[in-house]
Amino acid sequence: MDKIADLNENYYKALTRRIVLIIVVVSIIPLVLISGTIRYFFQVSYQEKVSDHLTVLIKKHRQNIDTFLNEKLADIRALAESYTLDQLTDEAFLKDRLRILQDSYGRSFADLGVVNEQGIQIAYAGPFKLKEADYSHAQWFKKAMQGDTYISDVFPGLRGLPHFIVTATQEHKGKKWILRATVDFDSFNSLVENLRIGSTGFAFILNSKGEFQTKPHAEIIPSAEPYATFLGSTEKTGDDVFVVEQPKDSGDSMLYVMSRLKNGDWILAFQQSAQDAYSALYTARLIAMVIFLVGVLGIVVVAIVLSKRVVTRIIRADKEKEMLNERVIEAGKLASLGELAAGIAHEINNPVAVMVEEAGWIQDLLEEEDLKQCQNLDEFKQSLKQIRIQGVRCKEITHKLLSFARKTDPRPTDVQVNDLIEEVVALCQQRARYATVKIIMNLDPELPQVHVSPTEMQQVLMNLINNSMDAIDGRGGTVQVNTAQRDNHVVIEVTDDGPGIPEPYLQRIFDPFFTTKPVGKGTGLGLSICYGIVTKMGGKISVNSAVEVGTTFRIHIPLRN
Repeated sequence: MDKIADLNENYYKALTRRIVLIIVVVSIIPLVLISGTIRYFFQVSYQEKVSDHLTVLIKKHRQNIDTFLNEKLADIRALAESYTLDQLTDEAFLKDRLRILQDSYGRSFADLGVVNEQGIQIAYAGPFKLKEADYSHAQWFKKAMQGDTYISDVFPGLRGLPHFIVTATQEHKGKKWILRATVDFDSFNSLVENLRIGSTGFAFILNSKGEFQTKPHAEIIPSAEPYATFLGSTEKTGDDVFVVEQPKDSGDSMLYVMSRLKNGDWILAFQQSAQDAYSALYTARLIAMVIFLVGVLGIVVVAIVLSKRVVTRIIRADKEKEMLNERVIEAGKLASLGELAAGIAHEINNPVAVMVEEAGWIQDLLEEEDLKQCQNLDEFKQSLKQIRIQGVRCKEITHKLLSFARKTDPRPTDVQVNDLIEEVVALCQQRARYATVKIIMNLDPELPQVHVSPTEMQQVLMNLINNSMDAIDGRGGTVQVNTAQRDNHVVIEVTDDGPGIPEPYLQRIFDPFFTTKPVGKGTGLGLSICYGIVTKMGGKISVNSAVEVGTTFRIHIPLRN
């Protein structure tokens, strides 16, 4: 019983786990798919948004820088075209022009100078002593002489400080001269530094050789990717903005945004850590993950609660079913008792008749003899002995009947199957004689005990033997009951040589209310009851049958470990 209870408990635990698993899987899979889809599209959309935002900022900043440079170039060109060489070489006049420019544009213009075509600065206005400075070998001077206007790269020059110059070239009496102005580096650098985003985003400018034109806020290697690819590009003009995300050795990724300015001679570059650029995305992703985990936890809790409620109801239904099965078994026993009633009554009447006859004989003797001088004392003793013997016989028969008819005790105990078979066969012998059926027992004397309910086992054996006798149906035959031990099981076989069971019926033989007997002679519950009892014991019952050969019911009952 404890083993069966443990099996039931394990079954209900496994059922609970399966229900929980099904609820969790069915609930979480759509949640995962929806969350993953939303997360993917949100991430792509946000990354595109960041990329578009940075592209717009770079374009706007590029426009501001180009505007700044073009304004300074336009101012110098206008100054060169508005005044003559004689006027601009007057240092007082030149200083006054510088003051006017500085009043209009702040400290963007650091100084002014006039350079002849030999590269000698013939007039100068500014904080340094650069009059008569020789620029004939300077790169900017050579390039400035080749065109009308020119903006140089940043270089230290004679003053030893980073700066760049803007120039306007004019002619006087067939000779070229240059008006040059130094643009304050700090003013230009602050213009680029204004492009700061987040805690890691900053901008800087490189020339076509990869030399810095402004101060970067972190260590930058222009020869590394992706700067090297952009610097090596043959396209020098255009409004296109190059945006790329590239992983670093540290595991983080960097966003790089680059665009060309100053007619393609310079590159405006911006870089920012992806962690910083997508910080709002990562925060939203973290919140979504927390919500997802809370949702999964809620699903698991609900699944556990619901599964326990469902299993509790299943347990209650199984108990009700078990109680109903016990009632069906009792009803089956009553039906079997009805079939045995005639044989048992005849079996009891025979010894009772002998007892009555002997009692009458004793009464006649008592009337004829004086008990004190009784000459028939031996006959009295013999009659009384017969009365006792037949009385014991009646007692045994009625005891067997009552034992079988008593309410079934489902509690299993260690029993000897051979003893149960002998008791059931003894009850069926009288009916077997009337049905001209011979019951043969071939019982294994070494058969071990099994742990089953004795009364339920009796019910199974009684149903199978009665069914075999019903199959023979008065035409004479044999019912053989065999026992043996095979593979840690006790095997019981009930075989008859009746007409057999047709093949189509074998699949339904254990179904409730299915019977091959005529209407009114069978309920269709006997074999169903047997199947339920044997299954509850942990065993199994099977049937083999051949038409016009016979039928064998075989029961396997596991031995107790």
